[in-house]
Amino acid sequence: MASREYVEAEAELQSAWELNPTFDVAYNLGNTKYQLKKYREAAEHLSFALRNWPLVKTVAKLKPTAEQRLAESRAQVGALRVTVSAAGAEVLVDGKAVGRAPLEGEVFVEPGEHRVEARLEGYAPVSQTVKSAKGETADVGLAMVAVKSEAQTAGAKTEGGAGAAGVGAGAPVMGQPPAGPVEPPPKKNWVPVIALGAASAVGLAVGITSTVLSRNARSDAEGYREQIRQANGGCIDPQSDLIDTCRDVKSEAERAARFGTVSVIGYAASGALAVAAVTYALWPRRAAPAAHGVRVLPQTNVGGGGVVVVGAW
Repeated sequence: MASREYVEAEAELQSAWELNPTFDVAYNLGNTKYQLKKYREAAEHLSFALRNWPLVKTVAKLKPTAEQRLAESRAQVGALRVTVSAAGAEVLVDGKAVGRAPLEGEVFVEPGEHRVEARLEGYAPVSQTVKSAKGETADVGLAMVAVKSEAQTAGAKTEGGAGAAGVGAGAPVMGQPPAGPVEPPPKKNWVPVIALGAASAVGLAVGITSTVLSRNARSDAEGYREQIRQANGGCIDPQSDLIDTCRDVKSEAERAARFGTVSVIGYAASGALAVAAVTYALWPRRAAPAAHGVRVLPQTNVGGGGVVVVGAW
């Protein structure tokens, strides 16, 4: 594959990764970054792919390639193994967020000096400067200390003052009416979530299958090209015994492109459907309207119009 084709593939795979970060997208994107000599990014994506590699026979033969290229990429970059005492803290390397604690796997960096930070609400931020070398892993431990906010401090003082004045816990506040019963929100209908999730899974399956088929077709096309090179021929004005082989190269290349397009569409659809399912699931439900009150509604008919007062007590 020419350098220009790798650059084009990198852009398409990057878009697929942002929509749906799965092992197969990470594997193909990591291989592309490796071919472009972007070893830090290659190590990042190949490491993700291997951590999430499925137990599927059809892709088992690709795993040794991923392991080999990860090892070669790691030899060119440094790695940080970051641990943070507070779970959920945002971890930043050189000002760029790399995830939340506890991090999955290592953080790959260019050789040299780097600043590692951890931030979490309710804790004092902490940072550490560390040096990394090619092919080595540096351990970074960040211990976070909880701090009291101004609101918590003010609340503690208010509670102390109320106690001194003789106001006991649970005593009613003058001038404030007792709270009435709160009606629970209506039950959420989970059928759309299930349907969107199933459709997302189908899109993901289509993307994975098409990716594997595209790669196989590309490999077959490379095999035919190698036969032509060994015969010292070409496909611009092919020899008679290479016409069929040149036709096979074109056919497999077109097949690889078709499956590549289908895979990107599948990943994009899967990601969009997954986002829709999560959005629906997390969208807050409004509480049912009260059973009493008055509403004024417009009314129209053939002879004119007016209003209707509707009430329930």
